[in-house]
Amino acid sequence: MKLLRKVLILTHRYLGIVFSALIVMWFVTGITMMYVGGMPRLTPELRLERIAPVDVSQVRVTPGEAEARAELSDPPSRATLLSVVGRPAYRFSVGRDSVTVFADTGEVADELTIAQTGDVAARFMRVPMDKVRHVATLEETDQWTLGLGRVVPLHKFAIDDGEGSELYVSPVTGDAVMLTTAKTRAFAWISTIPHWLYFEGLRENQPLWYRIVVWTSGIATVIGVLGLILGITQYRRGRSTWAGAIPYGGWLRWHYITGIVFGVFTVTWAFSGLLSMEPFEWTNAEGIAVPRQALSGGRLELASYPSMDASAWNRVLDGAALKEVEFVRMQGEHYYVVRRTVEDGRDLGKRERLHQPYPVNGRVGPDRLIVAAATLQPRSDPFTADSIVERVRAAVPDAAIADYQLLTEYDSYYYSRNRQTPLPVVRIRFADPTGTWLYIDPEMNQVLASIPRLARVERWLYNGLHSLDVGYLYSRPLWDVVMLVLLIGGLASSAIGLYLGMKRVLRAAVRKIPGPATVPAGDVSLPAR
Repeated sequence: MKLLRKVLILTHRYLGIVFSALIVMWFVTGITMMYVGGMPRLTPELRLERIAPVDVSQVRVTPGEAEARAELSDPPSRATLLSVVGRPAYRFSVGRDSVTVFADTGEVADELTIAQTGDVAARFMRVPMDKVRHVATLEETDQWTLGLGRVVPLHKFAIDDGEGSELYVSPVTGDAVMLTTAKTRAFAWISTIPHWLYFEGLRENQPLWYRIVVWTSGIATVIGVLGLILGITQYRRGRSTWAGAIPYGGWLRWHYITGIVFGVFTVTWAFSGLLSMEPFEWTNAEGIAVPRQALSGGRLELASYPSMDASAWNRVLDGAALKEVEFVRMQGEHYYVVRRTVEDGRDLGKRERLHQPYPVNGRVGPDRLIVAAATLQPRSDPFTADSIVERVRAAVPDAAIADYQLLTEYDSYYYSRNRQTPLPVVRIRFADPTGTWLYIDPEMNQVLASIPRLARVERWLYNGLHSLDVGYLYSRPLWDVVMLVLLIGGLASSAIGLYLGMKRVLRAAVRKIPGPATVPAGDVSLPAR
């Protein structure tokens, strides 16, 4: 028993010496991420606000004609009308590729020059051209465009706007895809980048980055578990007071106390951080996949859209600026999804990560309008839950539906702190082996999330333990208070452990430094004359 206790103590001690600095950093950046977390990004609201409006009067080519000009290899997965370098243009997406056809002439757009993308940057940032400086052409992603590898090359511009802004523009599409400022870059360096070890050189090597995060968070979990075990085994039972039962003094005593009080949270926080990497097979469980055409009612047929009548569109827009039109098919009928801006500066706030650990698609669109292609009449009512369920049942006949419901408020698995995901939503619960819950937006008639049983379990193990995403804690500042107390407690315990470990290392190092040479008594030699 003594040998086992000694092994536990030494393992906890020396793993702590090696990894405690990393654990301290995780707690510190966990606190900063609560308020400034997140990599810089170009928000959908800012993008919509800044892109140039579409001049409908200049649209002389129909969507069907533009599709023919594009000579696509496959039917487009997405088709939009927007403004590119000041001209109306159709954009067709096929897989990862896209083709742009100008809607005024039918000309297929070529890749933009640096001068043209510089003009895009100046218009987007609303500054004169002499305030825009080309910095580099990126053939590979940099620190701020990690995850945007599919849109390279990119032209990077420095903007002289007093905020240290840097804008990345795609020469292929003419779109601004990333915006950073000196402030957002600094915030990322004190929060997200160190917390997720999101350093460019490391992150580009995906397998290495994955292994490092998994192993370090796993070792942090082991350190915490060993600390809890030692907290129990080292406790002196039978003492008259709790203070007398603690076998340590000084800073080691405080390390023991904070470890006992905050140790469980430290362990669950480290373990849930490990789960964010989905290292186990069961964390990659997939739910029922509903074919896209089940809800659309068939392939998008761009020939079904007539030529655009400027006067009719002006009545639809009612004074708002038309920024983008997406061509969609919903339940067999063709529609325009019109995105417009009525006021500047609209932003739904910091984008939630919403790992959950399943993707949740869709976002509230306050300036969105759905218009029937045949009549140009706005659609005011969402599709009914019955019509959606009927199409889903026909698409996956082998999966029995247990029940369905139109939710007007979030539940424990489809939710948003800042109410960024759409409501109402149709929830369909299947009686299939994976226990899938399906969430569908009745306004856009699209699947927002497919969540099997194991993903719901992981939702609690990850979001529940790591971010305390629990219903009664959603309200702020209660959530802030609870999270700060727990994070600061874990930080105190790990920081004291770091101090004690470094003290031990320095003391051992000093012992190994040889002292001044001593001369034995009686062995004094006189210098020769």
